[in-house]
Amino acid sequence: MLSKTLFAVAASLSTASAVSQGFNYGSTNADGSYRVQSDFQDAFETANSLVGTSGFTSARLYTMLQGDTTEPTSAIPAAIASDTTLLLGLWASGGAAGVTAEINALKAAITKYGTAFTSRVVGISVGSEDLYRNSPTGIAAKSGYGANPADLVDYIKQVREAIAGTGLSGASIGHVDTWTAWVNGSNSAVAEALDWVGMDAYPYFQDTEANGVSEGKSLFNSALAATQSATGKTVWVTETGWPVTGATAGDGVASADNAKTYWDDVGCPNFGKINMYWYTLQDQNAASSVTPSFGIVGSTLSTTPLFDLSCSNTTSSSSSTASSQATSGIAAVATGGSVASAGSGLSPTGMGAGISAVAGAASPSGTGSAGGSPAGGSNNGTYTASTLKSSAGSSATGTSTSGSGSSGSSSGSASGSSSSSPSESTGGAASLTGSVALALGAVFAVAAAL
Repeated sequence: MLSKTLFAVAASLSTASAVSQGFNYGSTNADGSYRVQSDFQDAFETANSLVGTSGFTSARLYTMLQGDTTEPTSAIPAAIASDTTLLLGLWASGGAAGVTAEINALKAAITKYGTAFTSRVVGISVGSEDLYRNSPTGIAAKSGYGANPADLVDYIKQVREAIAGTGLSGASIGHVDTWTAWVNGSNSAVAEALDWVGMDAYPYFQDTEANGVSEGKSLFNSALAATQSATGKTVWVTETGWPVTGATAGDGVASADNAKTYWDDVGCPNFGKINMYWYTLQDQNAASSVTPSFGIVGSTLSTTPLFDLSCSNTTSSSSSTASSQATSGIAAVATGGSVASAGSGLSPTGMGAGISAVAGAASPSGTGSAGGSPAGGSNNGTYTASTLKSSAGSSATGTSTSGSGSSGSSSGSASGSSSSSPSESTGGAASLTGSVALALGAVFAVAAAL
């Protein structure tokens, strides 16, 4: 028994030490039905066989639950069958009872699948963008239910206790949120409780400043540097991408050519160097609701992408650039902080679908959006970034626009106004002061999905 336990722990640690790259996967199909094992497996195998790429063998999930049941997600046997590694997700915005259900499903999966499962786990994310949704701006934008820092710290503790002595006892634990949530000092307790932090960033939405695709790399690097400096933790890039179709956001033009440029400038220098999960392989919402579209293969699974995914002409490292920015302190002001999620909050119910919150209770089995009304009704909200200054005591304000969909995020304010119900993020307080402001001043080189 002891030898089996040691083997399981060693396998888990070995998997966690490798650099992972993959895509984000919700739990519903385009028609709203819940994905079953074959659906997940088809997607995982497609990702691993994309023309022009290799090594997209990891999958980020948002819940441990299968559809509207309390059973473990069918993504697990799909991952085992396709030899895919997993960044597990436990949905944390459904309250204590919801987290308990997620933890119970995690423990059940360990028992049911054993080392075939635990050896493929690269990490566990306790929640996704909960701090953003709990922020004044997220609340004003009706982005859905979130969780406060103290609750998240408690949930993280519960997960650590649940996996102690199991095949996942060596698994690294993180939380995914908007980068603006991470630089907000009121959320520091969450970062301190983690082994790593997950960052979502979308320069395309930063339309209060120059945000053409040529600026995408510098905007992304600034978000990464800010997150690294503010948290002092290893940063996993858990969502980023550029849309292939959709409306123009400031200077950000959605097109396959620009998606290719962003892939080359941001993805290629980082793939294989830092843990990175691209948004996204396939659009899963009904075609009429995917605006903008980030799916690199569109809405139909195919190993042939909409643009060239080869990385042969890229040599520089965005992560190295971000680190140098973090230490040089070359700018004290950053405007239009990154939007951290596009149709994100990719919830238990699917890609951009969000959770429903009927009768005041968030439920992993809901079909509505994490954005919009409490009952949920639409998906894929879009939003603009806002001006964020790093001088001590200056406030961060923002305006969100376009879309009534799922939880996403931009840099922004506690005082940002909302039109339509999309999303932007402060991760908490209305102003950035003290150490947070100093951290921003030290890292930004420019004047952040669901």
